[in-house]
Amino acid sequence: MDIPEPLADEELAEIEELAGAATPGPWHVRFLDDDHAMNLVAISTVPDTGRGERWPGFDHGQNVAATLVQQPRYVDIADERWDENAFFIANARQDIPRLIAEVRRLRRMLEVGEPESGDA
Repeated sequence: MDIPEPLADEELAEIEELAGAATPGPWHVRFLDDDHAMNLVAISTVPDTGRGERWPGFDHGQNVAATLVQQPRYVDIADERWDENAFFIANARQDIPRLIAEVRRLRRMLEVGEPESGDA
């Protein structure tokens, strides 16, 4: 794997701005179903109930994105990693802000020369 160039402060700020502008979290993966979507895998603002709700039994306004919409084939990635992609996207909503905070914390430590926790 290639080592990327260091992340500039401006780039970090841009990522933070994108995360801040997105629909508030937490996000969840929901497994829905209906006559039109068939096995809809969605990223939602509400948790999955485990019931595979069918339209109109779920509020489409709670869905942020989808990784599988089979009928017609609107969203259907060739490698069939619908669930994996959905969990990645849903977790990114809380993981990206945490990673930004960690990068900033580590940069502050480097600036002041503090040892990392556990170092003597």
